[in-house]
Amino acid sequence: MVRINWTFQSKLDLKQIADYISQDSKKYAKFQILKIKSRTHILKTNMLIGKVVREIENEDIRELIEGRYRIIYKVISKFRIDILTIHHTSRDMTKRKI
Repeated sequence: MVRINWTFQSKLDLKQIADYISQDSKKYAKFQILKIKSRTHILKTNMLIGKVVREIENEDIRELIEGRYRIIYKVISKFRIDILTIHHTSRDMTKRKI
């Protein structure tokens, strides 16, 4: 089975998302983080389901969409995936270093 590894950056992204949303609703913030994390479970059985990130154009760096968030991940091996970052769709991806 594939192991999903959350990088330091992706954990920080989740915290920042939760902090921002919780300014309005702590309940919705928890719900959104749970949805993002749950979305990645599909990678355990189908690691190539996400599309290649157009800004990077590397076959190993892919994305899943959950609501308004892009879950950017890298296929490390057939046994491991790294979640690199969680990126809001309204922001410019080209200004991020991944």
